[in-house]
Amino acid sequence: MTSQVSKTVLRLEAEEVQTLKDGINFKKQPEDGKCYIIYKGKDKMRACRNQCKHQGGLFIKDIEDMDGRTVRCTKHYWKLNVATMEYVNPPDSFMQDELEAVLSDTDGSLELLELNPPDPWTAEPREAQELHAGEITLTYITHACMELKAGNKRMMFDPWLTGPAFARGWWLLHEPPSDAMDRLSQADLIYISHMHSDHLRYLEKSGVNLTNINVVPFGVWQNVDEHLRFMILMDGVHPEMDTCLIVEYKGHMILNTVDCTRPNNGRLPHGVDVMLSDFAGGASGFPMTFHGGKYTESWKAGFIKNERKKLLNYKTQLVKSLQPKIYCPFAGYFTEAHPSDRYIKETNIKNSAADLNESIRKSCPNILTWTPSPGSVLDLALALNDPTNRSAITEPPNDTKIYKDSWDFDLYLDELNASISAEIFKYKSWIQYYYKWAGFKGYNLVIRVIETDDDFEPLKGGYDYLVDFLDLSFPDVRPERDHAFEEIKNRVNVMRHVVLNGRLWDDLYIGFSNRMSRDPDVYHHRFWNHFQTELPLSAPDWDGFLQTVCEIRNSCARNVSLHQGYGFTVPWLSGRALH
Repeated sequence: MTSQVSKTVLRLEAEEVQTLKDGINFKKQPEDGKCYIIYKGKDKMRACRNQCKHQGGLFIKDIEDMDGRTVRCTKHYWKLNVATMEYVNPPDSFMQDELEAVLSDTDGSLELLELNPPDPWTAEPREAQELHAGEITLTYITHACMELKAGNKRMMFDPWLTGPAFARGWWLLHEPPSDAMDRLSQADLIYISHMHSDHLRYLEKSGVNLTNINVVPFGVWQNVDEHLRFMILMDGVHPEMDTCLIVEYKGHMILNTVDCTRPNNGRLPHGVDVMLSDFAGGASGFPMTFHGGKYTESWKAGFIKNERKKLLNYKTQLVKSLQPKIYCPFAGYFTEAHPSDRYIKETNIKNSAADLNESIRKSCPNILTWTPSPGSVLDLALALNDPTNRSAITEPPNDTKIYKDSWDFDLYLDELNASISAEIFKYKSWIQYYYKWAGFKGYNLVIRVIETDDDFEPLKGGYDYLVDFLDLSFPDVRPERDHAFEEIKNRVNVMRHVVLNGRLWDDLYIGFSNRMSRDPDVYHHRFWNHFQTELPLSAPDWDGFLQTVCEIRNSCARNVSLHQGYGFTVPWLSGRALH
């Protein structure tokens, strides 16, 4: 069992402590420029890093706070009550990681202490050995997929090689090498960082037999052979979702943070040989799919531009702080290629890998940057021996197709469209059955779900219904009590595919297949976290549902024959849409 160690991250002398006002105080560490928040209460002081747990934004004073307890994030306007360390917008979401505030009885000074376990990758350290040319190579395949050859072993990262991700919203920007499937079949290890479909889409149809699936503990070295080992670390913001990876061969480390928001809660190894990370942004429906209120086109454009700039600066500073010898941006090469998503493609402008690498070179000219093309190969031994050696990175032949220009839309949309006519949707009771299967209730939120065509126009004959999650009821009109409300328009083929197969709502939200408005304009973390990460692992038992429907219909038919002339209906069996 590893022991905890404490580290002083900020010290205030007695004179500075005396200047602290009641309530919120912002402080900066002069040596490293890191920022902290100290809350001075009646009985005790509380403190934390000035960093939002969502996506690392900086907190400022909340002008709407009347009690002097709340700060607001400059990125997505999340709010933190520093007196309790609870996030109040969105409600029922995160707790802020708290620092120990220790006030000295002897000299009146204040120290902020951070408790941490030892960095797990330092366990059983190995000295870096000399590498030979070709001993470690990284080949970029597409998006977040890389092939690592280390000695006589091959490892593939996050193989999305064909078809769309998030139902129909994301399509591969780069054309994978023609032998990508063969490489996948020959891999000794396949690392799947998390369950999002842009990291394993259509893997089950690739012909690769996954015969030795292992779920490994976080922060523990897994030995593959005498020289090769790996360690998986969790994301500090979404530990239930994202992971990152350290691979070590003969003492040389490769750090792959994939698209973690805050990999390993911000504690990462310094000076690794290669670092890989996401770069692009735009991996969310927000704000493009929102309408009403402040969500004008000019507001969206300004927000997206600002977020893109913040992400580029954050990645630049992260790389600067970690000082890898080589950096490669990946896990962001997707496009909204389907014609019906033209608005998203034109609005959802992303960072380019070239722009990020240029920013890193300006900030850290000693770091070698690699902007990969499909099939390009990095030879680690050659790059480490001489970063100026052009043969360290082998580019694909000049006639190689880099960007995709066709995606077989019909092939994949036919699969989604087949769900529209599924038997269960003849009976509107699927609504109650599905949401009871989902298991979310006890939250004061009402949603209106409207089935639409590809252009988000209400579908003639489609379903239009309300769900009240306070008691999981299905009213015809909104309740009279105060409640939060969201209107969600979903493309019918994606919504029914999600319902039929028990899939996560990422297909709708991240896949740009819905349009939303909300009143008040608050992100409901509990609701979205449930439908994006916590749905039951097994799909709804629709065969059982249909059997029950059939039994009730037969029972009703018998009753009708017994009571001729006393006509009645069973509304929940009706196939009519709700309006």
